[in-house]
Amino acid sequence: MKVLFIGGTGVISTACTRLALERGIDLHLLNRGRTEARIPEGAKVITANIRDPEQAAAALEGHTWDSVVNWINFAPPDVERDIELFAGKTAQYVFISTASAYQKPVSHYLITESTPLANPYWEYSRNKIACEERLAREYRENGFPYTVVRPSLTYGDTLIPLAVNSWGKPWTVVDRMLRGEKVIVPGDGTSLWVTTHNSDFAKGLVGLLGHAQAVGHAFHITSDEVLTWDQHYRIVARAVGVEPEIVHVPTEFLMRFDPEAEGNLLGDKAQSVVFDNTKLKTFVPDYVATTSFAQGVARTVEWFRADPARQVIDEEFNAWSDRVIAAYESAFRAE
Repeated sequence: MKVLFIGGTGVISTACTRLALERGIDLHLLNRGRTEARIPEGAKVITANIRDPEQAAAALEGHTWDSVVNWINFAPPDVERDIELFAGKTAQYVFISTASAYQKPVSHYLITESTPLANPYWEYSRNKIACEERLAREYRENGFPYTVVRPSLTYGDTLIPLAVNSWGKPWTVVDRMLRGEKVIVPGDGTSLWVTTHNSDFAKGLVGLLGHAQAVGHAFHITSDEVLTWDQHYRIVARAVGVEPEIVHVPTEFLMRFDPEAEGNLLGDKAQSVVFDNTKLKTFVPDYVATTSFAQGVARTVEWFRADPARQVIDEEFNAWSDRVIAAYESAFRAE
């Protein structure tokens, strides 16, 4: 099976690249050639910028594909470009969407692929929804063979997935825990959430590649393990041998200090969500997520500890956290 990944070197896609190669897929990666150190042996690299349609078309000339996966499409113009590039040249086009596209606030705690798509809080999610709608229309009108995959919060060695953290420098919250500093958990810490290890996500994604019956369908790929945010924080703290000093801060209060929290929290992580993976397991019968959060985050912590250069601290995030905590505790005492 001949497959093209556009991107293929990110937190989620790296695990999929690795598994696809292990399963003998003839895998090509289209990227700008700036991530050679992260390209595993066996992958064939096509150097081009997908955001330059003429350059990409020239680089892809003469190729046809069993499946194309674009990891870096975020808005409808990206999808329009790919329809032009791959119509008649692939048996399956996989669009990586997001589980945050599902209805917010949720009307039912259990999320299935038939849950409505609507997120008034986050433009990122609304753009992904618009991309899905454009692909569905192209499938109905012209037979463009799309499949949608919706990841939720998925992590690997390089990411510590907590609700309030520095995403660019994720060791920061762990460092706060190690120093005995307080860490922020949104709400009362009891919201249910699902985090998925990238090695588990890869089993679902690779299992859908080249699957003719998956065309025209959408799937989310998540773990079946459901934890509260307090549990997530305590598991991370346990991995480094400490007890966390948790401060529960209402999401609306956090938004006063960070307007972007509306999307990241109200539009995503502050909600309680549980995913039903029955549909995925019907199409990929051997799919099962086997890495618990405790196991996965322990590996992540080991990766960071193996090289102190990885333990970069976001001082702006630290200052922001201290400011939020001080303001909230002051307001709480004033009541």
